[in-house]
Amino acid sequence: MKLASLKHGRDGRLVVVSNDLAWYADAGHIVPTLQAALDDWERHEGALRNLATDLDHAAIPRERFHEHDAASPLPRAYQWADGSAYVNHVALVRRARGAEMPETFWHDPLMYQGGSDGFLGPRDPIPLADESWGCDLEAEVVVVTGDVPLGASREEALAAVRLVGLTNDVSLRNLIPGELAKGFGFLQSKPASAFSPVFVTPDALGDWWRDGKLHRRLMVDLNGKPFGRAEAGEDMTFDFGTLVAHAAKTRKLGAGTIVGSGTVSNRDAGGGPGKPIADGGVGYSCLAEVRTVETIAGGAAVTPFLKRGDTVRIWAEDDRHHPIFGVIEQMVE
Repeated sequence: MKLASLKHGRDGRLVVVSNDLAWYADAGHIVPTLQAALDDWERHEGALRNLATDLDHAAIPRERFHEHDAASPLPRAYQWADGSAYVNHVALVRRARGAEMPETFWHDPLMYQGGSDGFLGPRDPIPLADESWGCDLEAEVVVVTGDVPLGASREEALAAVRLVGLTNDVSLRNLIPGELAKGFGFLQSKPASAFSPVFVTPDALGDWWRDGKLHRRLMVDLNGKPFGRAEAGEDMTFDFGTLVAHAAKTRKLGAGTIVGSGTVSNRDAGGGPGKPIADGGVGYSCLAEVRTVETIAGGAAVTPFLKRGDTVRIWAEDDRHHPIFGVIEQMVE
């Protein structure tokens, strides 16, 4: 089942979307918003699935689904917690600035709590007031949970995953060092994120969702050229069950909590830093990583951060090369 929110008020209007992303059916007669559905999932899930089946069989009135009309599936959320599951990415960034990586990073996930009072739609522009802030894209996988009990095990956490999607978790890299130096985490350096047009139930992903990971290639284009083709299911040190359980260690999580994977990152076949696509590698899911590789190899970063007019495109494909979650496509303004 694929769910989306059309732009409408603060919390959108819930619709069920066909598997091919061509059509939608309004779900308002069942439940008005995705958050309301998540709040009472056991009550609403069956009716939403029946609506999805009728839609895919063209048995009910339907309308064309246009991704430009979509908000984030959750236009705002009670919680947005982003992990750093691809420790290869963390190791590279720390290596570039000469910082030793603690051994604990390999068995205790990094995670920050981001602002969730408003997200960007999948085709909304990225607002950038000052290019000197170092605007970066971050292509990631996310899950949305139901209620998760305090102290949940990995297995309990995985059972609470209701939906899977993608995000562009925008970062302002040049603001990060000053904030971290205060010893109190991110705020100004982490503006609003954008999410894929649709979120998908794990069962609808079939074998692509297993062991708490999405086993698909995460596609990233920058200004119309291939930039990243990393495999999301590879080099993921912490699966989503582990990430969600980490977030729930000292507090229960409310339905509608979004948990991110962090920037998807693959090692090179030889075990070293990833290579650009032009050099036969799978590329990168953020600019910071390619700048890190450039710094390690040549002593200085060459690739610039995002400028006004740059366009970012993020998606994942099925076996027929059709987007699974729709496409995040944003221009910097």
